[in-house]
Amino acid sequence: MQSIRILSAAEQVARHLEQEILNGSLDGALPGVHRLAQDLGVNHKTVEAALLILETEGLLIPRGAGRRRQIVRQVVNEKVRPLRVAILLFSKEDRNEGYMVDLRHTLREGGHLAFHPSNSLMEMGMKPERVARLVGRTPADAWVVQTGSREILEWFSGQNIPVMALFGGGRDLPIASVIPDKVPAIRELTKALVAHGHRRIVFLAWKGIRVRRPSPAAQAFLDELSAGGISPGPYHMPDWKETVEGFHDCLESLFRLTPPTALIVDGVSGLLATQQFLAARRLRSPEDISIACLDWMPDLAWCRPEITHIRWDARPVVKRVVQWANHLAKGTPDFRRMLTRAEFVRGATIGPVNEP
Repeated sequence: MQSIRILSAAEQVARHLEQEILNGSLDGALPGVHRLAQDLGVNHKTVEAALLILETEGLLIPRGAGRRRQIVRQVVNEKVRPLRVAILLFSKEDRNEGYMVDLRHTLREGGHLAFHPSNSLMEMGMKPERVARLVGRTPADAWVVQTGSREILEWFSGQNIPVMALFGGGRDLPIASVIPDKVPAIRELTKALVAHGHRRIVFLAWKGIRVRRPSPAAQAFLDELSAGGISPGPYHMPDWKETVEGFHDCLESLFRLTPPTALIVDGVSGLLATQQFLAARRLRSPEDISIACLDWMPDLAWCRPEITHIRWDARPVVKRVVQWANHLAKGTPDFRRMLTRAEFVRGATIGPVNEP
């Protein structure tokens, strides 16, 4: 017998308002908090908490202090059954990434309700047991998991839950996935660094890439080191605790004795933290250290020198996730795995080793 989950007062109000929105009883601008509290017979703080839930789920748009929230009009698609699609983020900051905004909007345009659950994978410490509790308390028909670790995606694959792995370590699991194929680009990047004379090359990779069996991306890096006459070891791909403090502790440790001459950082957030770390030590790129990022975002186009990075087109990724959701809505199981192309963009932040 399954356990019964008791909704909080705020969740009950959120689900009631959601139903009123979906059946058309509420449209346009939502009544104010105090008006809703009076109509529903609950405390205004409960209503405020409920509205924050609906904002997170994408049904409401905040319009600033003193202004009523705008209801997001769902597009009715008679060809599919609308799904509640939970998009589990790697980090809460990822909700504002351009492709993630496009994904939410495109799913909603297809008639689905796309929302982010209350916690991200980072906030839950990448622990499957905490993810299991989140899934148990979140009403959703399907899950999109962004950059999930092998353990997280293995847990999802063992459940009777439709899941799409958006990046992460799910290449050979029986679940749908869409992953930019960065392997050729990582090979090209590593070859370029080795050709510049770098031997102390450090790849700051997320746990899902570096632990257990190395991912294809990690293996490509290690293989190119070996091909360049470098014996790869823990120094080249260090273990670190996946928190802000853990990332900075790793950087401090790397630069304490034998600092790297080149850094490959997996993710824009890690890149920005690394740049700040280097700037505090008056280390310039590429004069003092070469640096490259395995991702990209448009804001980085403002950086000078141009940052060496790996770029991939988000449009096929968004299209594939929406296709998967539409298949599920029609009752068609979809476990197809898809790789999209990624390219190495050689910016001005890598160069020859500069050592005495």
